[in-house]
Amino acid sequence: MTRSTRYRTLILGAGAAGMMCAAQSGPGTLVVDHAKAPGEKIRISGGGRCNFTNTGCDPEAFLSENPHFAKSALSRYTQWDFLDLVQRHGIAWHEKTLGQLFCDGSAKEIIAMLRSEMDRAGAALWLRTEIGDVSRDGDRFSVALTREGETHRITCEHLVIATGGLSIPKMGASGIGYRLARQFGLGIVPTRPGLVPLTFSGAPLDRLRALSGVALPARIHADGPAFDEALLFTHRGLSGPAILQASSYWAEGRAVSVDLDPGGAVLPALKEARSSAGRKSPGTILSRHLPARLATALLDEVELPRTIGDCADADLERLEDRVRRWTIAPAGTEGYRTAEVTLGGIDTAALDSKTMAARACPSLFAIGEAVDVTGWLGGYNFQWAWSSGWAAGRAISALKSPEAI
Repeated sequence: MTRSTRYRTLILGAGAAGMMCAAQSGPGTLVVDHAKAPGEKIRISGGGRCNFTNTGCDPEAFLSENPHFAKSALSRYTQWDFLDLVQRHGIAWHEKTLGQLFCDGSAKEIIAMLRSEMDRAGAALWLRTEIGDVSRDGDRFSVALTREGETHRITCEHLVIATGGLSIPKMGASGIGYRLARQFGLGIVPTRPGLVPLTFSGAPLDRLRALSGVALPARIHADGPAFDEALLFTHRGLSGPAILQASSYWAEGRAVSVDLDPGGAVLPALKEARSSAGRKSPGTILSRHLPARLATALLDEVELPRTIGDCADADLERLEDRVRRWTIAPAGTEGYRTAEVTLGGIDTAALDSKTMAARACPSLFAIGEAVDVTGWLGGYNFQWAWSSGWAAGRAISALKSPEAI
C-alpha cells in the first residue's frame, strides 16, 4: 500500500545545504535522507569539531566552470551571517590558522543548531528513507519514497537537490543528484575527486615511501594558485593540507611543483655555516632546517663535498634547487574514498545564481556540493552549503503556491 502525502517543498538530502535550506524555505517542507542521522559529514568534519566556515570566503577560493556563479549567494549570506547564527545559539568557537573557524566543543552542536532552526521553521525530517522514481506532472513533482518498509508517494511544488557529491562513498554518497538533474534537462560538468591525497607509482613511489610519516611546511603548485601549508609523505605518495588544496587544480599527466623551503631560509643558512662551521657536513646543516630523513634523501641526490666549508656557491645552489624546485608527476589520486569533496557536478549554466533554481524548470533547485562549485580546504565548502542553501530557501519562501496565484 502506498501512502500519498502532499508537501510544499521536498528537499533531497539532510546535509549542510539541505538543512540550511529547510530552515529558510517556509512551512510545508520535508527533508529526506538515507542516513540514520542528519549532517553526517558535519559530524566527522574538522576532527569532530567542524571547521564550519572561513573568514576569507572570497569567490576566488571557489572552483567552477563559471567562476562568477558563487558570488551572489556568498555575498548575500556571508561567513559573518553564519557566525552570527552560531553565536546566537551559544556555540563557543575559535579561529585556527588561515581563517578557519571551529567549534570549541563538538560538531554535533552545529547539527543541533540546524535541527533547531528547522524545527522553528516547521520542517519535517525523514531519515533512513530511500528515493525511488521522480516525475513531474503539471506544476508538481511526484516522488516515490521508501521509509521503514512503507512506500510513500510525495507530491510537492518545489524539489531541491541537496544530495551532495560522490566523495566518501562509505557514508552513502551516490550520483542520484546528477541523475535527477539530467532527467530534468540540466547539464553535468564531469566530476572528479577534490581535496584528495596524490598517489604515485614506480621509482617515485619508492622514494616517497621511504619518507612515509615525514611532515613539514611546504609550498605546492599544480596548475593553479600555490598553497603554503603542511605536506605529509605517505606510503602511497603525498598528502597534507597543501597537497589536498593543490589536488583540486591537478590534471592527470601533469606534474606538481614542490618547494620544501617556502621561506627561503636554507641557502642563507648554508652560506652562513660555510663561514662559521666549515668542518660540519652539509647534511648536518640541512637537517637543522628540514626533517633529518628528508635531508638525507635530498643529499643522496646531490653530489657535494664532505664538509660545508668546501662547498662552492654552485654546490649550495644545486642543493637549494633540489630543496625548492622539486617537480614530480603523480600517477593519480586516492579517489572518492578519501576525497573531501567532488569537483564538477550540476552545471551552473542551468541555474539562476540568485535563487539556485533551474532555468528550464524554476520549481527545481540544486544546492551545495551537488552543484559545480567547490571551495578550498578550510571551511569554504561548508560556507557554500550555507550560502546556497539559504539562497534557495529564501527564494522558495518568497514563491506563492499555485492555488494562491
